[in-house]
Amino acid sequence: MQIGNAEILSDALTFESPVRDMKRIGAAAFAGTVVEYYDMQVYSIAAALVFGHLFFPDLGRAAATVAAFGTIGIVFVARPLGSIIFGHFGDRLGRKRTLVISLLMMGISTILVGLLPTSEQIGIAAPILLILLRVIQGVAAGGEFAGAALLISENAPVRKRGIWSSLPSLGGAAAISAGALTFTLTSMLMSADAFRAWGWRLPFVVSAILLLVGLYIRVKMEETPVFAREIGRRGASSFPALEAIKTQTRDVLLASMVCVPAFAMLYLVVTYVLSFGANELKLGYTSVTIGSVVGGVITFAGVLLGAHISDRIGRRLTLFGANSLAALWSLALFPVLHHGTIINYALTILVTMLIAGIAYGPIGAFTSELFNTRYRYTAVGVCYNAAGILGGAIPPLVAGPLIAAYGSFAFGKVMAVLCLLSALCCLALKETYHRALDVDVGHA
Repeated sequence: MQIGNAEILSDALTFESPVRDMKRIGAAAFAGTVVEYYDMQVYSIAAALVFGHLFFPDLGRAAATVAAFGTIGIVFVARPLGSIIFGHFGDRLGRKRTLVISLLMMGISTILVGLLPTSEQIGIAAPILLILLRVIQGVAAGGEFAGAALLISENAPVRKRGIWSSLPSLGGAAAISAGALTFTLTSMLMSADAFRAWGWRLPFVVSAILLLVGLYIRVKMEETPVFAREIGRRGASSFPALEAIKTQTRDVLLASMVCVPAFAMLYLVVTYVLSFGANELKLGYTSVTIGSVVGGVITFAGVLLGAHISDRIGRRLTLFGANSLAALWSLALFPVLHHGTIINYALTILVTMLIAGIAYGPIGAFTSELFNTRYRYTAVGVCYNAAGILGGAIPPLVAGPLIAAYGSFAFGKVMAVLCLLSALCCLALKETYHRALDVDVGHA
């Protein structure tokens, strides 16, 4: 139970003032989610544009596209497992070591996707290896956001915890633009045939730069003082996942639902909407990826807005407002998009990504404040990644078949109900934004 206590307590004794040190801590949290979401973005673009015929050529165009999107969903299925594994060690050994390992696993698996032979070269082994790499990516990503959010929130000043804790989400938004920009430049500098043959690999391979920068920053981190004090006072939890479920079952379930609309809005754009623009509107690779660049910028702005508002009026009301907006926009999103013009396509991206950003803004602070230190890493990771399955994996995967069978407005109504339920879950939770993180919820 006292694993690594001496080292952790030594880090705590040498810890500098959180206010003076927040930029360095913020950079460490920001760097990891840049790697995570860069992979998400470049993989989603590649899945929408080229992976269908490269790795699933025998399935036909429509089925191959669904299969390619299915490999995106695999990441979300693997993430809850990763949240439990990395959460266990993060709650026992500390945030620092766990975050370094998750970053390495994510970065290396992304690079290897760019080096992977296609089905034409090695047959059935190609999609199998692709799926294996996605599972590794998913497990590693399952421990990334929670650790990055805690690294910030357990150091940040209380009154600015929302804006500081939004840095992992800001890293994700920046990576969306960076990944799309990489694809944009790649597609502009070569022919469509060259892009399909080998150009798609470049964005994956150049992620090695992000990995090296992120590792350089993270190996210089110190353990958070909140976690160090908890270890010194009571020692580590033997089974953080079981303790979290036993102690705060209701909070885990409700918080998971609260996070769903952020994922639903974001991943509908980077998967279904992007594929619709490329394959149905015939906008071309460059136009579609430029739209994603702009979408990342809008998400970045939305995250800042949502985080700032949450520091003023509270996390619960901010998330209730964002999730309610997501419910209303879900009814209009598909009719607007399916109107079939470039203006409607751009409007869909802008509004959806803005709502996604506002919803993501308070999540890091809100989930950190909701749970006790002993199992906080595990609980935050489970909530975030369970929401990823419900909001990020399932809707983009079923959007195409459901819309084809029942029409776009029917699917919009399903999304609206899901987002409205998430908004109501916000109201069922207590406000958290003034809570001290080293005080147990039961005694706050």
